[in-house]
This record gives sequence, structure tokens and C-alpha cells, in this order.
Amino acid sequence: MSTMTSSRTGARIRFAHAPGFWVIAAAFLTTMAFSTIPTPLYAIYQQRDGFPTFVITVIFASYAVGVMASLYLAGHVSDWLGRRRVALLAVLAEALSAAIFLIWPAVPGLLLARFICGVGVGVLTATATAHLSELRQIARPGEDPSRSALISSMVNLGGLAFGPLVGGVLAQYVAAPLERPYEIFLVLLLLSAVGIALVPETVERLEERPAYRPQRVALPSSARPLFFASAIGAFAAFAIFGLFTSLAPTFLAGVLHHTSRLLAGVVTFAVFIAGAASQAVFVRLSRPAQLRLGLVAMSVGLVGVAAGGLIPNLFLFVVGGIVAGAGVGLVFRGAVATAASLADPSSRGEVLAALFLIAYAGLAIPVLAIGLGIALLPAEVALLVFSGLILVLVNAAVLRMLAAQHGVHASLATLGK
Repeated sequence: MSTMTSSRTGARIRFAHAPGFWVIAAAFLTTMAFSTIPTPLYAIYQQRDGFPTFVITVIFASYAVGVMASLYLAGHVSDWLGRRRVALLAVLAEALSAAIFLIWPAVPGLLLARFICGVGVGVLTATATAHLSELRQIARPGEDPSRSALISSMVNLGGLAFGPLVGGVLAQYVAAPLERPYEIFLVLLLLSAVGIALVPETVERLEERPAYRPQRVALPSSARPLFFASAIGAFAAFAIFGLFTSLAPTFLAGVLHHTSRLLAGVVTFAVFIAGAASQAVFVRLSRPAQLRLGLVAMSVGLVGVAAGGLIPNLFLFVVGGIVAGAGVGLVFRGAVATAASLADPSSRGEVLAALFLIAYAGLAIPVLAIGLGIALLPAEVALLVFSGLILVLVNAAVLRMLAAQHGVHASLATLGK
């Protein structure tokens, strides 16, 4: 279904808002999958070039730095430049990253490609999340807004899940594992760009643009404690994802002695897909109940991951990761929904960009720390320390989220009286 609009330059075809919603969702899914497709390939690069494990964390961190830089500098500009234009530029940046992977596969090229990939993801994450919410609101004005938030979060995590799976399958079964995945995604990303160009705009561009400034949190002071509590929860959740996106294949091959590239992709896929599935399974629970369940799952899962690395035991490591991933999905969804509910439409993209900025700091900083730990300590000990620190952080963060939400509800109840 499409609509036809005209301008002085001629007729232009646009999707209606309902199919446009799914076009943006598909582009978002493709981009997030591309961002994690190198996960099972790092071990191949390492074997080919002979660099230490810490270099993997640096390559991965260059991606997270790109995400954070773009979120800080440009994650909010879709609020006044328009969602479609910014999303299109972000996906084209991903296509450029895929081309660099193909043209320059040495370590400097990997660093550049991952940084550009991060820049595109950072711009698209907040933009697509806001765009999906607005497209859905126009297409289905009577629908609960949390429905859009659920789909957006599932697309985000689902894409992160499918990237390692596709990369692992191709690494295991094709003749050119360091080329074919990027060739396939280069085509998919270019098709996504074409689709985005045909999606309706949901932001009215101002004749006079506001003066540019970097990211900030445009929230009243009363809402900031709940926002920052949500951001800390997202930080802790993404730290777990960072472990499985960067170093899980190294632990599988080194500590657990399983070198299958397909297994490396499947394990990371399972962790991320558990995060997406838990959101759908427990969607009817209240937000505090989801947060409590997510906290328990993340805590139990982290204990399982640490124990699986110490024993060592593949089953315990994988099951712990899956349980932790399910908890991450619930906590992450709660954080996104909470942050979005605190913002008015004119600043929603900005607030979500700030949330994702802090979340992606959780993706980079702990992974760099554990990479440094592996260089100084046995991998099993580094994993134990990492799991312990994240366990403490996630409990502090989620309990603070619950307390902040309880305080907000109590204040509203008092005002109602």
C-alpha cells in the first residue's frame, strides 16, 4: 500500500504510515544485525593476523565509541531535521562500513569500519525508535503506545541476535567467511535505504532551525532521577550483551575448548533472542514486575556464566548467558519505555538518544576492562570479576529504578488527593 504525493518537482511515491512502520522496522533490524555480524568472525581475523585477544576488545570498543559519539553529537537532530532524512543517512553509513570491511580487512580497516558502523547505529537507534512510535501512533491512534515500544525493542534485540547467527553460519559453511557476510549485508542495507526514502516523515521541519548543540537531557528536574535510574539499568544490561558480542567466541575456544564458528554465532544468537523473546512472553506483566523478574534472571544468569567459565562447563556457560539475556530484555525494555514516557514528543528523540548513549557506554567500558583483565589475569578470573561487578551494578540499578518509579507514583497519588 502506498500513497502518492506531489511537489513542484513532480510526483513522488510514499508508503502509507502503516507499511512505513514495517519498512523502518525492517531497516532497523537489518542495521542491528549488521552491527553484530563480525562476532563469530573475530577469531578468524585473530588466527589470520595473530593479534592478542585485547585487540578484539579494542576493535569492538571502536564500534561502541562510534555509537556514543554519534548519539552525543547527532542522536537528537532528527527532532528538527526529520526522522526519514537522518535514518537514511545512518543506513548509508552502514553500507559504507560494509564496503570498508571488504576493501580493507586489516586491523586499521577493521577499526575504521567498526567505528563508522557505530556512528550509523548510534544515529539510527534513537531516530528509528522515535520514528516507529510516531508512525504507529498515526496509523493506529487508538493503540497502546507500549505496543510500539515493544516492537521497537524486539527489533533492536532481534537484529542483534540474527547478526552473529548469520555470521556463524556463513563462517562455517562458505568459502570466503570474511567477505560473503559483508557482501550480503551491503545489498540489504542499500535496499533498506531505498525503502526508508519512501517512508512518510513524522516531524515537521522548522523554517528556522534551532542552534546546534550536542546531546543533553531535556527533562524537568523531577523526572531526572527516574531517567538516570533507567539509564544505569540499560548500562548494566548492555555490559552483558557486550561480553557475548565481543569475547564469547574467545571464551568458547580458549577456556571451554569449543572452536566451532557456528557455535560461536549460535551462542550469541541465543543470548540476544532470549532478550527479545522475554519481552513478548512477559508483555502483560506490569513494568515493576518485569523489572523484578529481569533483575532475578540477570543475577542468576551472571552466576551461571561465571561458574561455567570457572569449572569449566559449556552447558552452564550457555544456559547462564541465555537466562541473563532474558533478564536483559526485560530490563532494557523497561528502561526504554520509562525514558520515552518522560519526554514530550518534541524531545523524544533527544531523550532516547541520551538513554542509548549511556547504554552503549555499558557496551564499551566493561568489555575494554575485561579485555585488559584477560591480558593480566587468567581468563577465568577475569570473567569472574566481570560477572561480580555487573551483578552488583545491575542490582543497584534496577532497585533504584523500582524505588524511583514508586516515588513518582506516590507523588502522583498525593497530587490526586
